[in-house]
Amino acid sequence: MVDPFKDIESFDRAGMLNLISRFPEDIERALELTENIEIEETEIDNIIISGMGGSAISGDIIQAWLRERSIYPIYVNRDYDLPGWAGRKTLAIFLSYSGNTEETISSFNFAIKRGCRCISISSGGRLEEESRKRGIPHIKIPSGYQPRAAIAYLLFPCIRIFEELRIVEAGSEIRECVEVSREVREENGMNVELEKNPAKRIAKEIKDTLPNIYGWRHLVPVARRWRTQINENSKMIARFDEVPECNHNDVVGWTQRNEISSLSSCILLRDRRYETRRIRERFDYMKEIFEGAGARIVEVDSRGRSILARIVSTLYIGDFVSCYLALLRHIDPTPVEVIARLKERLSRIR
Repeated sequence: MVDPFKDIESFDRAGMLNLISRFPEDIERALELTENIEIEETEIDNIIISGMGGSAISGDIIQAWLRERSIYPIYVNRDYDLPGWAGRKTLAIFLSYSGNTEETISSFNFAIKRGCRCISISSGGRLEEESRKRGIPHIKIPSGYQPRAAIAYLLFPCIRIFEELRIVEAGSEIRECVEVSREVREENGMNVELEKNPAKRIAKEIKDTLPNIYGWRHLVPVARRWRTQINENSKMIARFDEVPECNHNDVVGWTQRNEISSLSSCILLRDRRYETRRIRERFDYMKEIFEGAGARIVEVDSRGRSILARIVSTLYIGDFVSCYLALLRHIDPTPVEVIARLKERLSRIR
């Protein structure tokens, strides 16, 4: 079989694939940055994690990962302000890779006015400046990444905050994340030929389709991440949904075979270690419905012992898939001019 990825590196002019490939080492480096972190324990009733895009997904992952473990409700905020219940017993964590994301800066200011207990993570920018000025703990992470490629530096320092506040103990789980990430890279790296490379095969399978990604429980934020990575890296329309909610609405849309359904792919993110029997039956039923509608079916299995490792392993495969999709389409995965144009347009509003 001819490998369609041969000589295709020339399209990745800004090196997105190289950034993705550094993920295991980025996790280790992110942990080094937080070795001396000291956060004073305080009484809290709830936790808000604010961010947008590639920053906010870290909040989604933590919320899903700690669903059954955290005694505090965790809310992921993607807006200019905060919920009305945020107050002095709220731990408010702000994630912005650039440090200049306007929605995050605005919600940060709301938190200050509400008296929330604040912590921030960024590579610099206004978020760092305002945090330093106000004596708010700030974790500075390396610059030079696209925000979506910097997830290790946003997710794992955030996890360390939860450890420092004694909300969770995650040392062994984090170490496993590094291990499974290296395994995923070994199987899906650029030098691995198509026949032995799951991410390349998935990209080839869904290249000319409308991808629909489905996840259950802790893989719902991973389904969202697959969608946004395909949006930004592959420059393709994609959507995501969650099980079992989608069984009460989305599946009905697949009961009529038409041009759109026949040009679609359905990517099922599976966790056969933790899925219940009822969830497995739901996935089996969904496959029957999707196949009847003419969609291509792709199943992706998570790996690892812990839930966190299974989240990270499935997420990392998706990052490779999105990059290979871009290269198959002869597109540089890095530029996102349409987002830059919107930011420039908004900057003119006073």
